[in-house]
Amino acid sequence: MKVTVVGAGAVGASCAEYIAIKNFASEVVLLDIKEGYAEGKAMDLMQCASLNGFDTKITGITNDYSKTANSDICVITSGIPRKPGMTREELIGINAGIVKSVSSSLIEHSPNTIIIVVSNPMDTMTYLVHKTTNLPKNRIIGMGGALDSARFKYRLAEALEAPISDVDGMVIGGHSDTGMVPLTSHATRNSVKVSEFLSDDRLNQVKEETKVGGATLTKLLGTSAWYAPGAAVSGLVQAIACDQKKMFPCSTLLEGEYGLSDLCIGVPVILGKNGIEKIVDIPLSDAEKTHMQQSAEGVKKTNGLLEL
Repeated sequence: MKVTVVGAGAVGASCAEYIAIKNFASEVVLLDIKEGYAEGKAMDLMQCASLNGFDTKITGITNDYSKTANSDICVITSGIPRKPGMTREELIGINAGIVKSVSSSLIEHSPNTIIIVVSNPMDTMTYLVHKTTNLPKNRIIGMGGALDSARFKYRLAEALEAPISDVDGMVIGGHSDTGMVPLTSHATRNSVKVSEFLSDDRLNQVKEETKVGGATLTKLLGTSAWYAPGAAVSGLVQAIACDQKKMFPCSTLLEGEYGLSDLCIGVPVILGKNGIEKIVDIPLSDAEKTHMQQSAEGVKKTNGLLEL
């Protein structure tokens, strides 16, 4: 199992680290455009191997896509990160060119790969990969919902004063501060609906804190977060690599599902060795349906900024 991560910045390096620590891949290739940067990150990570007990080989490469050949899974994290006050949508001009070039180079050397898009604005970048490559839709996956759901569960556990292992919840919709749809109607504490424990006002507060989870961290850190995004990517990669058939909310091309078409947006999917193996249709409340429709309109508006 060979995994390539393009972009050796904070998110890409964290992604490579978590994949290596889980010890399911034979090799992780870390590629960056900056001379020596990926090599340095890879060396630092490899010096953790004996300390953290993993045998995954991590290789750093400067902009030589031939070294990524025959990758089973490729992760695109490259592009400029958010700065305080920026929306994900404001990154589109620069990041679209980067993602288009990177995906083309990856597929040239790994035509059978599965691509996971992390670069922002993520739903639009995932759509761009669909429109500019010949990969089937099951092999193009946008990572946003897994991260947003982890942030949702964090906020739910905080509100419930419960251990995180007791809490389950999911966020669908667009990966943006306004587009996220935290599914409070489906959220549970050990199979009991969270509405049994929390008031409507407190649940609404949890929803709003979840939606600005990334912006909150960007304001505190001065740049985008990286630990949770890296961990979220590694969860998707492991589900595919180990054919786990796990359910995650991922950005995928919809063709009528949830009443939406011709866009990539976060919905629950089953991930296995073929990538997205099934889109899962779940019932939504009227409010969630309305929010999902509004989220889709926002994503389509951003897609309209692409020069296809």
